[in-house]
Amino acid sequence: MKFVDEVKIYTKAGHGGPGCVSFRREKYVPRGGPDGGEGGKGGDVIFRAAESHRTLLDLKYQQHYIAKNGGHGSGNNRSGKSSPDLEIIVPVGTVVKDFETGELLADLSVVGQTYIVCHGGIGGKGNAHFATSTHQTPRFAQEGMEGEERWLKLELKLLADVGIVGFPNSGKSTFISRVSAARPKIADYPFTTLTPHLGVVKHRDSKSFVLADIPGLISGAHEGHGMGIQFLKHVERTFLLLHILDISTEPDDNAWKNYQAINRELGFYNKELLAKPQIVALNKIDLPQVRDRIKKEVALFRKKGIILHPFSAVTGEGITEILNKIIETLNQG
Repeated sequence: MKFVDEVKIYTKAGHGGPGCVSFRREKYVPRGGPDGGEGGKGGDVIFRAAESHRTLLDLKYQQHYIAKNGGHGSGNNRSGKSSPDLEIIVPVGTVVKDFETGELLADLSVVGQTYIVCHGGIGGKGNAHFATSTHQTPRFAQEGMEGEERWLKLELKLLADVGIVGFPNSGKSTFISRVSAARPKIADYPFTTLTPHLGVVKHRDSKSFVLADIPGLISGAHEGHGMGIQFLKHVERTFLLLHILDISTEPDDNAWKNYQAINRELGFYNKELLAKPQIVALNKIDLPQVRDRIKKEVALFRKKGIILHPFSAVTGEGITEILNKIIETLNQG
């Protein structure tokens, strides 16, 4: 299934039904009074968050959502039928914004959570409502109120305990495929992962946790370079960041420079991301040409006050230690 995490849609609630102009017409009652009923209420437009949906793909191909109008009032003081609400199912983690103003309307982060985005109009009063002692035969009724309408921007921000960040081709997808059942596309070129992937990890006797493989970031991501903000927003909901670096890049200090570059992008996008706990891991230590560099890299990061966790996503070396550290950090939170 194609992953879609941002859509623009139009929503419109139903109008209230018009009230009725009617008079009693019964045998032996030639001049009966007004008995026009009120119109029914228009349907609301409601979002509901559900686990059954993982992407906004369905909404991408159906852009307009219009609830039905309320029914007309009728004689004998009968009210019009209220229209059923129009419910739109979205994935858990969907953010609803007004497209014109950018105002945040709802953050649907809990299963079953609902939000009425457009309220249906109230039905109009029938002529029976307007009868008075001085005006006993009103020949008018109210139109129903119009339903609300608006253009919306929906964004899906993945819900995960751990977000995996790093430059393209650093081994993020290989890591998540090794520790979970997730199977992202893996190849030896940048931007293999073009959509985020979620994986559930169960390590030993600990409680399971969810990993999000965030597609590779590049310098300037906060300005939209690469796929920029489209990816960075998925980091916001994670509790912990697993920062994967590639030791095979040259020269020796590239791992440190790449670490700084990714954190700059996170900070430019949202400074609060830098306050999240980070576990920094150094991948591809199985390559023969880098074996003599591992201790140098660990020492360099230690001087900066950062514990570096060397590992190989291919052979599995060092992965147990990383998972233990993730669980320890999550438990502290």
